[in-house]
Amino acid sequence: MIDLKRNERIQIKNGSKAEVIQKIGEGGQGAVYKVHYAREDYAMKLYFPRSIKKKNEFYSNLENNIVNGSPNESFLWPLYITEMRNGTFGYLMRLRPAGYEDFSKILTAKVQMNSDMAIINAALHLVNAFKDLHSKGYSYQDLNDGNFFINPENGDVLICDNDNVAPYGQNVGVDGKSRYIAPEVVTGKSRPNVHTDRFSLAVVLFMLFFRGHPFEGAKTASHCCLTEQLEKEYYGVHPLFCYDPKDESNRPVRGIHNNVIRLWNMYPRYIQDAFIKVFTAGIKDVNERLTEREWTNILLRYRNSTIKCSCGCYNTFEDEKQEKLTCADCGVEINRPLVLTINKNKIFLYPETRLYTYQIEDSQDLFQEAGMVIINKANKSLWGLKNLSKRGWIVEYSSGEQKSVPYGGVLFLLKGTKIFFGNEYSGEIN
Repeated sequence: MIDLKRNERIQIKNGSKAEVIQKIGEGGQGAVYKVHYAREDYAMKLYFPRSIKKKNEFYSNLENNIVNGSPNESFLWPLYITEMRNGTFGYLMRLRPAGYEDFSKILTAKVQMNSDMAIINAALHLVNAFKDLHSKGYSYQDLNDGNFFINPENGDVLICDNDNVAPYGQNVGVDGKSRYIAPEVVTGKSRPNVHTDRFSLAVVLFMLFFRGHPFEGAKTASHCCLTEQLEKEYYGVHPLFCYDPKDESNRPVRGIHNNVIRLWNMYPRYIQDAFIKVFTAGIKDVNERLTEREWTNILLRYRNSTIKCSCGCYNTFEDEKQEKLTCADCGVEINRPLVLTINKNKIFLYPETRLYTYQIEDSQDLFQEAGMVIINKANKSLWGLKNLSKRGWIVEYSSGEQKSVPYGGVLFLLKGTKIFFGNEYSGEIN
């Protein structure tokens, strides 16, 4: 075991030293310490001597990842590596900021997400991070509920344990965590790769949305506990999606899988269809697993069509032709609001709806807000779209009247209004 003392100094490979401040935690692979290095504080993960199977290969891969740099700011990427010491080593990474909670605490309801919008944004952050990771030629190989932290207020995500990341075709001795790894890894038919990453990502997204596991239902509930052999059976050899449309034998059990039962029908059909595809055809055919781009398109559609009821509950219009819906919480009937169409994006305009930078200009930023629907304080029947972007907008109402809307300015939401966003992008409200 490892037990570093306060003020103990650890040799970094570049010749300098990090000073131990305190122990933060401990897991299966090693211990994590807060250390001071180069005038800043970092987290240092130090491995237990026998926890790494391919020690030299693992060390070399970690060095390469440090040199190549992080593919996305959501990763708590390795920044510095220590020298080998007593048969072990470690690496330094950014400390987790305040406000981020373990995903496992969210799954067990010890921590509550602030809103459905925060859940959507968490899913988008995860998908966006793995899109960038895979585009750099890496596979993560060990995605599970212990790998990331979520800010429950806004859905921001930080991903840790990036020492498992390796280039396509390489493996540093990590297979993954039970219940999260792809069936072909469970059965030993494949090593972790980009396709198994995508399967694990779908499992995590399902658990984020539905607070349950896609393969857990009547079959798994029929056992008082799952042995290693039973886990192999239900998660690898014969996995069966709990909402498989052709086989109802593993449906969620009331009293055990209440979250999945309650939440499944609260999501739009296209969200359900995405998971059905991955966890039926995608079990055996890796090409049926959704890519990060496909998940992004689905999640953005979902975010664009989700509105907040006056009671605080979020509801979703299936498409722009749906005339009304009933709030899932308070039961009030909500009429279809006006919809802003910008290229292929259709944004349902309801109080607190956000407009994002990627929708009004050539940008990859899915989270930077460019506008927000607000209510007129003097007349609550008047709704407007506030400009939060860096450009001034030009508005043309159906009457032909034009108006400039600078940063901080507001345009009234009226049918037939056209908005020109100060570049080649424009939209129309209907």
